[in-house]
Amino acid sequence: MPKGLALKEDFLSARINERIDQDSFRELKLSTGKIDFCSNDYLGIVKNRLLEKNSDKDAFTLAHGSTGSRLLTGNYGLIERTEDKIAKFHDAEAALIFNSGYDANLGIMSAIAGRGDTIIYDQLSHASIRDGIRLSLASGISFLHNDCKDLEKKLQAAQGNKFVVTETIFSMDGDYSPLNEIVGLCKKYDAHLIVDEAHAIGVIGKSGEGLSQMMNLHKDCLARIYTYGKGPGCHGAAITGSRTLRKFLINFARSFIFTTAMPPLGAWAIQKAYDTFPQMDEERKKLEELVGVFSNANIPFTKLNSESPIQVVIIPGNSEARFAASVIQDKGFDVRAILYPTVPKGLERLRIVLHAFNTVEDLGRLIDVISFMRP
Repeated sequence: MPKGLALKEDFLSARINERIDQDSFRELKLSTGKIDFCSNDYLGIVKNRLLEKNSDKDAFTLAHGSTGSRLLTGNYGLIERTEDKIAKFHDAEAALIFNSGYDANLGIMSAIAGRGDTIIYDQLSHASIRDGIRLSLASGISFLHNDCKDLEKKLQAAQGNKFVVTETIFSMDGDYSPLNEIVGLCKKYDAHLIVDEAHAIGVIGKSGEGLSQMMNLHKDCLARIYTYGKGPGCHGAAITGSRTLRKFLINFARSFIFTTAMPPLGAWAIQKAYDTFPQMDEERKKLEELVGVFSNANIPFTKLNSESPIQVVIIPGNSEARFAASVIQDKGFDVRAILYPTVPKGLERLRIVLHAFNTVEDLGRLIDVISFMRP
């Protein structure tokens, strides 16, 4: 290599070393042979290959590429029919598919509000929501987690068009958003509500329709974001709302405009997911049973209050949480530690995810392992 062209990466190494010193350095790992208490495959659609089992000959003829963005050559009949199916299931006028939940949140949050407007979001909202707000021209203000009194204070001080953003089930705490109260405040202060149903779809509601629809509050939402890589067991996401919202996103959501469209095989998988998860009543009942078992378990650590498949055991300290996870993994259970800075310092945790394919016996053995550890 000619002199002067040697790469200087000290600035990268310095940042990496900071993470190593904090014991928060991330590495990729393979899940091999352990009992799954980690993945977001709540219903077991992926584990049990349900979409593949419900496939037909047409699936094997679908393309793995779409050739371009939706606004150029990447639009096709199957993806539009899939959007119609999504809209009908979620009782919305229209739906628009994005390549991932991250893309969907980035697209709507960065585009929906303009200069002088205010976006008020729950402080535990997903990184994709926060990143989208950072890219917008609006003022972004957080409110204390699920604290409607604090939300009202922020709404009273908000300027311009007002938007409130929350998840319906929070990805790291597993708790529900107080949607009734939030909808009431949005009506009182003439604010637009956007909800992320990523961890509710497939799991919450009679047919897995999500929390806002189950509570009959979906018509009070400007937009609802549904992602398909968790309960539905495939990939991609959709934003539902009015036809006007769909037109707006097609014109202003940069993560939709400037990316190659989802391939036909992906749209087919979403359709099959919507044929599959609404029928999984027994799996949703099994999840409720397992949630009850873990919620009633007596362990020597603080548990967060959660009625969802996401259960949390607080083990303060990156090193301490990482060590606890390693002990559990050595016993054959795939449980991961969630560390600072992903969660606040002092609230490091084990994030235990329950699935319809987990047995009560396996969960009992996991509880025993945790019970024999000491804070």
